[in-house]
Amino acid sequence: MGNIAQKLPLPPFTMETALQKVQLAEDAWNSQDPERIASAYTIDTQWRNRTEFINGREEVVAFLKQKWQKELNYKLKKELWGFRENRMAVRFEYEYQDNSGQWFRAYGNENWEFDGNGLMQKRYASINDLAIDPKDRKFI
Repeated sequence: MGNIAQKLPLPPFTMETALQKVQLAEDAWNSQDPERIASAYTIDTQWRNRTEFINGREEVVAFLKQKWQKELNYKLKKELWGFRENRMAVRFEYEYQDNSGQWFRAYGNENWEFDGNGLMQKRYASINDLAIDPKDRKFI
């Protein structure tokens, strides 16, 4: 493939670059563009998302396409919880509607590990969903 892709900022992270990395991830996920999101991960990335195990960019793209067929009007907010060298802990919440029109807020934590090129090689996400009333939405 020639040149190896890099996704700035690169590890080891500082507070400034860790915050930047989290914001870039939030922006990418809110785009709901599976190809854009997958480009931030290594070719052989390993994910655990709830109870699903996803391996490699191709599976990431397929997973995300399926996700946004079920999670409509998606809006996400991420927050850095902690970091060290090439790893981060992030908390997040997002809201979405299902196909019946029911709103949900999902809460979770992610553990991230990056390679030397700033690509995420591991993503472990624990997520819980809560049905909410439309009047209780935060992300409008």
